[in-house]
Amino acid sequence: MTLLVLAWLGGVLTILSPCILPVLPFVFARAGQSFWRSGLPMLAGMAITFALVATLAAVGGAWAVHANQYGRYVALLILAVFGLTLLMPRFADRLMQPLVAAGARLSTRAEQNDETPSAFSSVLLGIGTGLLWAPCAGPILGLVLTGAALHGANVGTFGLLLAYALGAATSLALALLIGGRVFAALKRSLGAGEWVRRGLGVAVLAAVVAIALGLDTGWLARLSTASTNRIEQSLLSKIEPAKDESSIASVIAPPEPGGSMMMAAKPSMMSKKTLDAPVEGIMPPLDGAVAWLNSPPLDAAALRGKVVVIDFWTYSCVNCLRTLPYVRAWYDKYKDQGLVVIGVHAPEFAFEKDIDNVRRAVKDLGVDYPVAIDNDYAIWRAFDNRYWPAHYFIDAQGRIRHHHFGEGEYAESEEVIKALLAEAGATMVASGVVNPDTSGAALAPSVAATSPETYVGYDRAESFASPGGATHDRDHDYSIPPTLSTNQWALAGRWTIVDEKARLASAGGRIAFRFHARDVNLVLGPGGDGKPIRYKVTIDGKPAGDDRGMDVGVDGTGAVTSQRLYQLVRLRGDVGDRTFEIEFLDPGVEAFAFTFG
Repeated sequence: MTLLVLAWLGGVLTILSPCILPVLPFVFARAGQSFWRSGLPMLAGMAITFALVATLAAVGGAWAVHANQYGRYVALLILAVFGLTLLMPRFADRLMQPLVAAGARLSTRAEQNDETPSAFSSVLLGIGTGLLWAPCAGPILGLVLTGAALHGANVGTFGLLLAYALGAATSLALALLIGGRVFAALKRSLGAGEWVRRGLGVAVLAAVVAIALGLDTGWLARLSTASTNRIEQSLLSKIEPAKDESSIASVIAPPEPGGSMMMAAKPSMMSKKTLDAPVEGIMPPLDGAVAWLNSPPLDAAALRGKVVVIDFWTYSCVNCLRTLPYVRAWYDKYKDQGLVVIGVHAPEFAFEKDIDNVRRAVKDLGVDYPVAIDNDYAIWRAFDNRYWPAHYFIDAQGRIRHHHFGEGEYAESEEVIKALLAEAGATMVASGVVNPDTSGAALAPSVAATSPETYVGYDRAESFASPGGATHDRDHDYSIPPTLSTNQWALAGRWTIVDEKARLASAGGRIAFRFHARDVNLVLGPGGDGKPIRYKVTIDGKPAGDDRGMDVGVDGTGAVTSQRLYQLVRLRGDVGDRTFEIEFLDPGVEAFAFTFG
């Protein structure tokens, strides 16, 4: 119930968001008519359609996204006709094409000035608006989409998205009721009914053009004047524990839904006292893995009598890479005393589902404990997990006794392991805590870093600053603006931006990012032919020099040879606002996501 209310409140706040602007003309075109027979049916159609399409897009994969794109084209055509009939009433009589004529008849019926407009036509117009509406994905909508992706298509999924859409409809309904009175007063006092109608027609056509050009998902989505994210985060904080700066984790959804964000993990009270707390549950089965590395498949029977640490990770996640040295060290130190560590590899990007890629990463990272390949997120769902990395501590009786999300609290976690081993009967548990090598990518993040994880594919991209915004699923020439604000990024050259990545079509392409952090990491991969792709890195227009990352040579160059996270910048001096740029000397590179430290 709490989540439903939260989703509804998130929808209400969309009235303050710039992304609602293209929808307003369609809504205000109902002003002056019966709210119950015109405005309300339209908003209901809009809310239900958005909830249905968003549910399918979140759980149905690419086919649903493409189907919705075709629906958007039809809706744009009909609503363009709607705008033209507002502007030129006689236009509808001259239209001959069946689809356009149907749209004209719909628009004409919807715009009749009598007091009993067709509720059916209003619902249809609402359906068209619901197909076109692309709300800014703030923290609340991101949380809802994450839940939709993880739990699949069900009543709860649809209910949360419908609650969000009904929240937006609530605020739009209030705006419509107020706007209707204003328009009615204008008509009475000025006799300006015809001019008001024509003005609405111009506004509708302008909204259609804005949506067709992608402005609703481009620069409008980047405007922050309303600061709704801060309000939404405040609402989330009412139901989430306080932020723990030492424990940063990614909230993850499977890659299809296109919604993800960085936030503080829920801090767990990791200390000896927590072992006296109630048992959190029984360890779920591990039979959902599609493959196992370094071990035959493990089950509850094989693990009985052992203390188990379950580590949810994925090999391109920088948070996971920073935690990995501690997990390896725990395994090495306590494996002979009854500890079993199981890495559950839950992929974020499609290339991380390739078992050969994971096998190569496991070898390169020195992981020699069992790894379950959880490509279908079966184990993830069984644990009801939400974070990368996430650690679950299980006693010898198969009971979950502790969990920790994100980085940090390593000494406390190790104390829990030792206490569970002692409970299991181990008599010579090693003392002290591990002190692994955390150089390179495993170095803890800088406390001065403020740049957030940033995705390149359009499903989850934010702060993209190339003029004109992103063009989806086809080659396009991009440019980098003269200046970038902090945390903005841009492309230059010919790129194809798809759902989870951008692919370089010709040599010489560049990516620039204005960052505030010590480290700049970028998940990259070569093209389909697998040939190495050369690059060179600059900082503030100069060679990286001593500020180069571990994947950049002394001359500022490097090469993309496999699909993984590349550390490109590590500042040796003070952290401040700097501009990173990488130029690719060969075509075909694929860029997925930035992370910082």
